[in-house]
Amino acid sequence: MNIWAVLLAAGKSSRLQSQGQVQKKQFLKYQGLPLFWHSVQTFARNPRIRGLVIAFPEQELERSRQEVLTLQSRHSPGIPLKCTAGGSLRQDSVFNALQQLPRECTHVLVHDAARPFFSARLISALCRELSQDMGGIIPGIQCRDTIKELEGDMVARTLSRDRLTAVQTPQYFRLNALLHAHNESRKEGFTATDDASMLERYGFQVRVIPGEENNIKITTPEDLQMLANQSHQIIPCTGMGYDVHRYGGQRPMILGGQPIPGGPGIHAHSDGDVLIHALVDAILGCLGRGDIGDMFPDSDPANENLSSTIFLSEVLALCQAENLELTHMDLTVVAQSPKIGPHKSAIKSNLAGLTGLHPSRINIKATTEEGLGFTGSGQGIKAMAIVTAIKKSRSPDNQPCNSTTQ
Repeated sequence: MNIWAVLLAAGKSSRLQSQGQVQKKQFLKYQGLPLFWHSVQTFARNPRIRGLVIAFPEQELERSRQEVLTLQSRHSPGIPLKCTAGGSLRQDSVFNALQQLPRECTHVLVHDAARPFFSARLISALCRELSQDMGGIIPGIQCRDTIKELEGDMVARTLSRDRLTAVQTPQYFRLNALLHAHNESRKEGFTATDDASMLERYGFQVRVIPGEENNIKITTPEDLQMLANQSHQIIPCTGMGYDVHRYGGQRPMILGGQPIPGGPGIHAHSDGDVLIHALVDAILGCLGRGDIGDMFPDSDPANENLSSTIFLSEVLALCQAENLELTHMDLTVVAQSPKIGPHKSAIKSNLAGLTGLHPSRINIKATTEEGLGFTGSGQGIKAMAIVTAIKKSRSPDNQPCNSTTQ
């Protein structure tokens, strides 16, 4: 499975501009960054996402491309980014972006840049819930208000709220199904307000899963006030993680999601990635959420053979949900063998892609114990991680939080 995302930042913001807002909403600044870049960062935090295509207004494409390059140099997301020109309609922008996807792409998430507050956890839920018999899966929020259908300004009928949902993005599709729906819509001249509508029209099943209340769309000047209201206190946090694994098992050695050719076999319930296990513990320390054994117990058969990058993805989703932003990680591998030095650069690059941190904020160290202890005698490997982060909180408690997990 090869998943890319399409980010739509080509809208005209006509409702906002009609009320005096000159700048298009996707370029508005929030926490010092353009609104569309917050969506880029959220996609990059999910290790399932291989890359991202951003559709910008055609007349602003070159300027936007340069802005993306500048943002990449300062806040590298760790995944490939492509820019393309949008069209006159939303679905034209999606179609143009789909043409930029690599041949190996099999699935795609389509998202509106005007929804900057969705979480990496929602991405995971969409990807996890799509089954073989579906063309797509979308998030929705149950309608709370009574909805009436009108004829002019007169009520024609009242619709049952039990059968209504307010649809959000990102929406997740099999690429071949989405391309088919777009091609057929272009032939017929059919216009839709979201991509799921096109799949429904051409016989594909689309399922709805619970969306997120905070996943609002910036549409009106009142919505802009929500950006101003998203002020938080900044609380520094520190977490420490530690893990060990014994040699002599059947698991091939993996460190930081990077295979280590020729390394000793590992005894483990999951894939035995001692470095990511220590990192997950450290992040959980920042969150005050116990340790990896609490969240992913080795007594659970579902965790057997599971990639440790999934553990990391789930914990990063918790960070997103709890407004915790990782700022730096310092990781140490202790092993007599194999030599870790030749792999440090690849491990750092991989962790940058998994976490969304710039490589300059990730430090990888390796050492031996000069023949002492179980690692020194070649019986196993250990890893330690220290993670620093900031928590954005509305709470009056602004004391630093420090936590250690084992």
